[in-house]
Parts: sequence; C-alpha cells; structure tokens
Amino acid sequence: MIRLTAEQRAAIERHGEETYPHECCGFLIGRLEEGEKRIVEVQRAGNEREDSPRNRYLISPLEIHRADRAARARSLDILGFYHSHPDVAARPSDYDRDHATWPGYTFVIVSVRQGKAVEMNAWVLADDGSRFDAEPIAETPPGAGG
Repeated sequence: MIRLTAEQRAAIERHGEETYPHECCGFLIGRLEEGEKRIVEVQRAGNEREDSPRNRYLISPLEIHRADRAARARSLDILGFYHSHPDVAARPSDYDRDHATWPGYTFVIVSVRQGKAVEMNAWVLADDGSRFDAEPIAETPPGAGG
C-alpha cells in the first residue's frame, strides 16, 4: 500500500494538468513503515522526451541520481515515480511495462482528460517485469506527517 496526503495527490494532479497535453513525471519520496510506502514528498521531474512527450516520459539518469542523493541525505528513499496519461486511462501501457526497470517501486499514474485530472491509480512492477499489479492508495490523515 502507498500512502499519500490529499495535498500530494493534488500536487500530482496539478502537475499533470499544467503539462497537458504532454506527460508529466516526478518522484515519490518517503520511507517504508510497517509495510506501507509513506510518501513524505512528491517532487517534480523534467520530461526529457523530445520525440513524443504527449505519450512518453523520460527522467534523466542525472536527475534520478540527484533526487536519490537528496532523499538519502534526509534518511528518505525514492519509493516510486508518477506520471500522467493525457486522454487515456490511469493504467500502465504496454510501453510502460516494456520500459519499466524498477521492480517493487510504485508507479502512480494520473489520467488527465481535456486538461483535467480525473483518475489516479498506483501500480507495482512485478519482480520479473512481466506485469504491473494494482497497489492500493490510502490517504494519510491530516497531521500524520506524510
């Protein structure tokens, strides 16, 4: 299970709406606690795809390295990534599956239709990379600190 605050959900949705009709992307930073992924911060990343940013995203390895280093300096980890799907469902595409290289990490996808975020789901890549499994999203109660 992944835990997001209402503010974090809203930040992901807002990012998707701002970059529409292109895909947005970013990091889910937090810690594992009692078997749950508790997100402390969502951090925007740049979509480096120049050939097809409407239906693909790419976070540069340097940006991943910097985000990981900054998270670890705060005793946190990158627990996953988020991205948007303009005008399609919030579920992984075949392309997402074929290019995902982070088994066990959470991939939050927000569907943005006609510029408005309408659906958000979380997925975990299976260890063998063959599929994504749905992961429940729970809301962190206000004042719980993410």
